Amino acid sequence: MPLERLPRDGFESTPLMSPAVPHVIRPPDGAGGGHHASTTKLAVGAIGIVFGDIGTSPLYAFRETFVGPHPLALDTLHVFGVVSLIFWSMTLVVSLQYVTILMRADNKGQGGSLALVALISSKIGKTKYGWITVLLGVFATSLFYGDSMITPAISVLSAVEGLTVVQASLSKYVIPIALVLLVALFMLQKRGTAKIGALFAPVMIVYFTVIAFLGLIQIFNNPQILYALNPWYALQFFLTDGTLAFLALGSVVLAVTGSEALYSDMGHFGRGPLRLSWFGFVMPCLLLNYFGQGAMIVGLDDAAAAQAIESPFYFLAPEMWRLPLVILATFATFIASQAVISGAFSITQQAMQLGFIPRLSIRHTSETEAGQIYIPSINWALMVAVIVLVLTFQNSSSLASAYGIAVTGAVTIDTLLMAVLLMTVWKWKWWYAVPVVVVFLIVDGAFFAANLTKVADGGWFPLLIGAVAFTLLTTWARGRKLMRERMTEVALPIEIFAKSANNSAVRVSGTAIFMASSTGGVPSALLHNIKHNKVLHERVVILTVQIAEIPYVDPECRFEIHPLGDGFFRAIIHYGFMEETDVPAALTQMDMCGGKFDMMQTSFFLSRQTLLPSEKPGMPIWREKIFAWMLRNAATAMEFFRLPTNRVVELGSQVKI
Repeated sequence: MPLERLPRDGFESTPLMSPAVPHVIRPPDGAGGGHHASTTKLAVGAIGIVFGDIGTSPLYAFRETFVGPHPLALDTLHVFGVVSLIFWSMTLVVSLQYVTILMRADNKGQGGSLALVALISSKIGKTKYGWITVLLGVFATSLFYGDSMITPAISVLSAVEGLTVVQASLSKYVIPIALVLLVALFMLQKRGTAKIGALFAPVMIVYFTVIAFLGLIQIFNNPQILYALNPWYALQFFLTDGTLAFLALGSVVLAVTGSEALYSDMGHFGRGPLRLSWFGFVMPCLLLNYFGQGAMIVGLDDAAAAQAIESPFYFLAPEMWRLPLVILATFATFIASQAVISGAFSITQQAMQLGFIPRLSIRHTSETEAGQIYIPSINWALMVAVIVLVLTFQNSSSLASAYGIAVTGAVTIDTLLMAVLLMTVWKWKWWYAVPVVVVFLIVDGAFFAANLTKVADGGWFPLLIGAVAFTLLTTWARGRKLMRERMTEVALPIEIFAKSANNSAVRVSGTAIFMASSTGGVPSALLHNIKHNKVLHERVVILTVQIAEIPYVDPECRFEIHPLGDGFFRAIIHYGFMEETDVPAALTQMDMCGGKFDMMQTSFFLSRQTLLPSEKPGMPIWREKIFAWMLRNAATAMEFFRLPTNRVVELGSQVKI
């Protein structure tokens, strides 16, 4: 059954299976394709926000290939093979798949799985297979929540574990310090990133420069490591140790974690600045560090190499500089964690606007940047999950087993969506598209398959989180669809109602706005108001908020007004799925409903539905119970639409689904 974006009180999303709202669309200044800041300035900003996740991977990625669940011998064959795999994985997955190809697939400047699904659905939404792309996008979103829980835990733990390199006796303090840092990180979220954001780029630039310099020193000492640029060494690894090489992919993929963030955050910086910062600075710094770690191990004797491989990132530095490096890496992982938490807020807002998540309380932490938001329920849920992960897995090596599946699952889904994009949206010839897709499916599929071997060692966690999130998202979408169908069945045409109500109710001064989930029929709150209060305001506006499948709606096309006569108006406010639904602010700009709106003379009427058992339920009872629980715990329409608290009246209704 095709899934659609479904309505709430006064909220109706444009179905994912239908064309976008027929309006001229453009992103606001500074977002998507409308960047006015210089490319260099945006590229520098991106280093601080976007690249934290992939930038902290050197802390554990190279190490895990040798000391993880399937350890490798510390010889030239395996070191050169692993370094070569890391280089070519970064080249194929990050540089080619995401930065070069997928960044061209923007939906009005915005990137990410949901934006990609919306872009594809506008072309194939009405086909019988269109719903599959929606499910893929929803599942990729579900896996992202697992990633957003594991990233802070593994990043901060791996940084603090550097204390044991400085002094082994400090190992007992690693978990307490990591927990304090993580709790502080989540406590800071409500203050927003505006104040500390200015520090992100300088810290990350220093971090990348330092790790590149440390790697470069080792490369000068052992320049033979540069032979690993030749893909033959990766191939030789597979020819010699086929099974071990395949299993090693489960750890090598940790070097490209965060690649999907480049695509998701494209709307904040634009593809040009992101490409500049990646190819011009971040990628060279990362490769120098990875090659440096390999060069160091190759240049050590067996005993020293066995000691260094326990934490090769920190052993790159002379002993006296290891404590400063631990502090710098901790700051970097703090920033990386901040970025992925902010990403969880953003993707939740998108999913909410697209109708897959119930209304949640959203707080805007900046008066100038619409993208800086804070969602308390998501923040505290992530904090609890991260604390449980740290206490359960105890160290970053154990967490690494859980980390890869969420990332490789999302990347594989993006590859499948890319295949649909190339064939249906970009209209590539099949003899061009098929080879490209096959190459990426082989690479990404191999990474995913290798990580499936770690399910028992912790890989079950992101799969469990993904399954739970997928169930919740699809249950909410299905339940709201059923509610809309039931409400439509009993809806009374507004034209008939307006004529009859005008003669049977007393008109009073002021304006009444009835929030409606559909652009047809009479809202239940309006029916109940007539039934019980027997009054009508002199101006009655039936207002629906519609979320289009594009990020931003042109302000000139924000409103649709349909006068119904006798003081009745049908109004529709259009928003993009990246925009804030601030109804009072929109109403101050709308004067086509009989004049300007005075908030002190305006009352908002909302409907609140209560579910009743149905003789023929539209979905299994267990899902119906989940949906009822989500409905009860959803934020009120008053919070979601930012309505003035002293001007809202709620009237209840009962619905059977």
